[in-house]
Amino acid sequence: MATTAEEVHPVDEIPPLRRLAAFGLQHVLAMYAGAVAVPLIVGGALRLSPADLAYLITADLLVCGVATLIQCVGFWRFGVRLPIMQGCTFAAVSPMVLIGTTGGGLPAIYGSVIVAGLAIVLLAPVFGRLLRFFPPLVTGTVILIIGVSLLPVAGNWAAGGVGAKDFGAPRNLALAAFVLAVVLGVQRFTPPFLARVAVLTGIVVGLAVAVPFGFTDFGGVAGADWVGISTPFHFGAPEFRVSAIVSMLVVALVTMTETTGDLIAVGEMTGRKVEPRSLADGLRADGLSTVLGGVFNTFPYTAYAQNVGLVGMTRVRSRWVVAAAGALLVLLGLLPKLGAMVAAVPAPVLGGAGLVMFGTVAASGLRTLASVDFRGNHNLTVVAVSVAVGMLPVGVPTVYAKFPDWFQTVMNSGISAGCLTAITLNLLFNHLPGRKAQGAPVLAEGA
Repeated sequence: MATTAEEVHPVDEIPPLRRLAAFGLQHVLAMYAGAVAVPLIVGGALRLSPADLAYLITADLLVCGVATLIQCVGFWRFGVRLPIMQGCTFAAVSPMVLIGTTGGGLPAIYGSVIVAGLAIVLLAPVFGRLLRFFPPLVTGTVILIIGVSLLPVAGNWAAGGVGAKDFGAPRNLALAAFVLAVVLGVQRFTPPFLARVAVLTGIVVGLAVAVPFGFTDFGGVAGADWVGISTPFHFGAPEFRVSAIVSMLVVALVTMTETTGDLIAVGEMTGRKVEPRSLADGLRADGLSTVLGGVFNTFPYTAYAQNVGLVGMTRVRSRWVVAAAGALLVLLGLLPKLGAMVAAVPAPVLGGAGLVMFGTVAASGLRTLASVDFRGNHNLTVVAVSVAVGMLPVGVPTVYAKFPDWFQTVMNSGISAGCLTAITLNLLFNHLPGRKAQGAPVLAEGA
């Protein structure tokens, strides 16, 4: 019997080509600044030449696209098959800079990245079996932390971008506010299709306004090559140093924790809940992408939380939309000139759109928490302390500066710190035997 349109889950629907391209471009614009930030930071710290830095960026975009396709489309036991964008993880920046600047250089970084990727592939089934420790109490808290911890990123963009000479200038904030107003206006007053590309519309309109006012410069587009192909081990054969591998394995555990939260969040938003097997498949795809990163001159990969917010805001749940975004990233990685055009979008324009997207992630966490019972139990304490611990490194970035490097790797990520706290407190209050709260069983509802 033929399958009817009603029997196709929204995650598996394939929109018309025109909408597919528009929705996909929206996802690319939402994650582009974050995607190129990691190679820019690491390459800058290693004092690479402009040519090598450009090579790192194009290699990163290429593997970002391939990683996204693996995650969304999937093959065998690789890929969660949900609308998940992949990008370089910021959790690896500090360890990679340390590895690269203490004599190891890029070859030592890539050796540790390859080993970390293989470790993620092997550990994926173990994490898959831990899904029962992520009830709505924990997942809602983690999603809330993800959204709130990303808001400073949007704030920095709105002010002009970290390191900008005119950071915080009123005109930057005015442009961000204008883009925010356009996004909200499109959502409120336009037909459903346009409302779903409100972020893309806001970015395009914001860019149109930014150009005549001198916010951006397309001069870099002319100097960019038309075609550029990343070849394996461009910077030399990988080196496998024990100290570098150990630090990157810690990063692998952090990224697996973050990715677990992101996958569960998207599962909640799309109505296709993540099961132990699909979680393991998603983490396994992370590991494979990280191995590819080490081979093709880039870095560890993880799910991008900013795009989780875009899924929640637009309510476009098709994984093929994000797969189209992955194909666009592959194209940008092969055509540096196109990548330079996207890179010309000024930070305040992204900031205005980011405020909506990241706020949507936080609101989705609150919606999940609304299903949790907070009466006569300790669930409120779990949420309160987890959010506090998660926000600590966001509000005070140097709070753990005196601690060992491995501790900073874990706790400097508000997402991983808050997630680990939520899991631990849920176990403490709702799973371990002990004194019952008044009128509540040991296993409270929502635990």
